Amino acid sequence: MRNEKNPDMMLFIDFSVILLLIAGIWQFRRPRNAKFGNWTAAFALFCAFVLVLNRNGILAPGTVFLALLVGTGAGYAVARAVSMIQIPAMVAFQHGAGGVAAFLVSFVELMRGMDSLVLVNEISGVLGLTIGSLTFSGSMIASAKLANKMRQTPQLLPAHNVLMLINIAALLAVGTAAFHVPPDTAILLFLIQIALSAVFGVLFSIRVGGADMPVLISFLNATAGLAAAFCGMIIENQLLIAFGATVAASGSILTHVMCKAMNRNLFKVFFPDAEKRQKTPDKERKPVDTTQQALSQPDGKPMDAEQRLAKAVDILVDARNVIIVPGYGMALAKAQMEVAALAERMISMGKDVKYAIHPVAGRMPGHMNVLLAEAGVDYDMLVEMDVINSDFPSTDLALIVGACDVVNPAAMATEGTPLSGMPILLAHEAKQVLCCNYDDQPGYSGVHNPLYEKSNTLMLTGDAKKTLQKLLEILKDGNLLKK
Repeated sequence: MRNEKNPDMMLFIDFSVILLLIAGIWQFRRPRNAKFGNWTAAFALFCAFVLVLNRNGILAPGTVFLALLVGTGAGYAVARAVSMIQIPAMVAFQHGAGGVAAFLVSFVELMRGMDSLVLVNEISGVLGLTIGSLTFSGSMIASAKLANKMRQTPQLLPAHNVLMLINIAALLAVGTAAFHVPPDTAILLFLIQIALSAVFGVLFSIRVGGADMPVLISFLNATAGLAAAFCGMIIENQLLIAFGATVAASGSILTHVMCKAMNRNLFKVFFPDAEKRQKTPDKERKPVDTTQQALSQPDGKPMDAEQRLAKAVDILVDARNVIIVPGYGMALAKAQMEVAALAERMISMGKDVKYAIHPVAGRMPGHMNVLLAEAGVDYDMLVEMDVINSDFPSTDLALIVGACDVVNPAAMATEGTPLSGMPILLAHEAKQVLCCNYDDQPGYSGVHNPLYEKSNTLMLTGDAKKTLQKLLEILKDGNLLKK
């Protein structure tokens, strides 16, 4: 039974909690304040949880306490076990968990109030059911791709677009029919709606891959918030409506930012041209030339690993200004600490050092920012793509650590690939380019990178962490430098 004794006071308390949540989110603007912002937002959510329990009461305290205990323990265990590399997959999984909660609450409320719900509440319940289900299945696909549990490249079924349109039509038909049938039949239709929504989530997620994954992650964030908002409408809880709408709005803005960074139309991300997306230039790949090796090998013989390392040190020593370009390979190698240490060493040598951050570097929005913040890099050293691109032509050295797609000139020069038209960091315009990548193979998009073949590029293949450690060791040893 809802407590309606003092609606004005309840409204004041609700708005206070909502403002507290907004205050927490506001602090996310600066990395230094983000941790406290998380605590503030978490406290706001806890207050909302307590208020809901206080106003509605608990019919089975033991069951609720047990569920809280299990959920808290599982969440703590997962958070402790997950590494920074696994964060994108965990974020996608959490979006899916939010979708499950939304469609379960919607289903229970629809079953319990079939004869008493007004039309707005009933429509909200069906929408919560639908969006929650597709968020769950779509997020599970995204999580599996990000965790390398399934093929990460876009997967297209025969007549994929047609299947999606048929699925959408079926969702509209079943959802509408549920309002005009007896309760016993409505239950069956709701179950069909859940199944259709889950299939739709799979269909639109499996066809997304490569550099479009950050767009998918942010989109699922928005749909999870939207599903929660509709849940709030069916149970008439303004706190849940406000919190869900806030998540939906922030996720939508982030999705727009990601699409802009990728130069993508959101519709084309989920309904791409199948022929264009399947075409890649790898079949035309040319063997790597030896021009870069001839820079230090007068006889034209390829340099071995030690010679390449020595050449890299010479380049680092001679460079007066350096732009570091981090990528997902840095996360895989767990090399963010070494990157930060090398940057500090170069700064102590009197060099100007900055980091170039591409909006979709990594597997989720802000992935590189989080990794570098973990390594203690000053936020003021991180420069966004639109600002730093004009600096590359006058830069002595672009140091690439585990990045491929975000510095791939093929995005500008080759049509019909997953990268075509995507704005990139113009690292190839620097006077010298030093790549500390695992190998010279295509990145996540599957598109060959011609940057590796340029005459001003030196490749140091292998584990980026070990490579950076060697460079740092030599730079710290003055005697070795003199040799």
